[in-house]
Amino acid sequence: MEIRASSVLPARREPIELHTGDGLTLVGELALPADRPPAATLVCLHPLPTHGGMMDSHVYRKAANRLPALADLAVLRFNTRGTTSERGTSEGAFGGGEDERLDVAAALEYADFHDLPRVWLVGWSFGTELTLKWGRDPLVEGAVLLSPPLHRATDADLDGWAEFGRPLTVLVPEFDDYLRPEQARERFARVPQAEVIGVDEAKHLWVGEPYVRIVLNEIVRRVNPAAHPLPTEIPGS
Repeated sequence: MEIRASSVLPARREPIELHTGDGLTLVGELALPADRPPAATLVCLHPLPTHGGMMDSHVYRKAANRLPALADLAVLRFNTRGTTSERGTSEGAFGGGEDERLDVAAALEYADFHDLPRVWLVGWSFGTELTLKWGRDPLVEGAVLLSPPLHRATDADLDGWAEFGRPLTVLVPEFDDYLRPEQARERFARVPQAEVIGVDEAKHLWVGEPYVRIVLNEIVRRVNPAAHPLPTEIPGS
């Protein structure tokens, strides 16, 4: 059976709540392999909520629908403060990428408290800014950035990640609205351990199953290489 955009593969999925240092409750979901412990964990930081970004933004929803089954990964998604999705609305109001430092900390605290293994951050657009600014935590093994605009994240944040020393993979669409591959290579040259990968013909929102597969495969290649490449079909009628 071919894996399609709408495919939802078996997993243990549970609604979760995160609690921030300033007293807010954030809503989310944790998806785990159905019958075995996870090999690693993805903490997903979504695109800009004032432009429709949320925990259900399609790449993250598809990651949660597929990667627990195909790559033994735990996928933790949540709505940052003031953000709404089908799961509900997180308390608080959009903080411009600054107050959200407490949201990132709450997600990492949840992962630590629940003994989720080998935590990697996956940031998309606005989520890449949160990753670079607030994701330099000892718990974090590395990060994957999707379509980084580098608007809020500064050279100082890039220098901070360089000093942090953890792996950084940067996926940049050829036709991105904000930062294209050549510019990205120049900006991320400050981070010696960063690998910038230009994705031909892709756009900022990664619309289309071929681009989703590229993204998910690159994530898995870093986080659990034993499961790479991901299958495009699964047994079934």
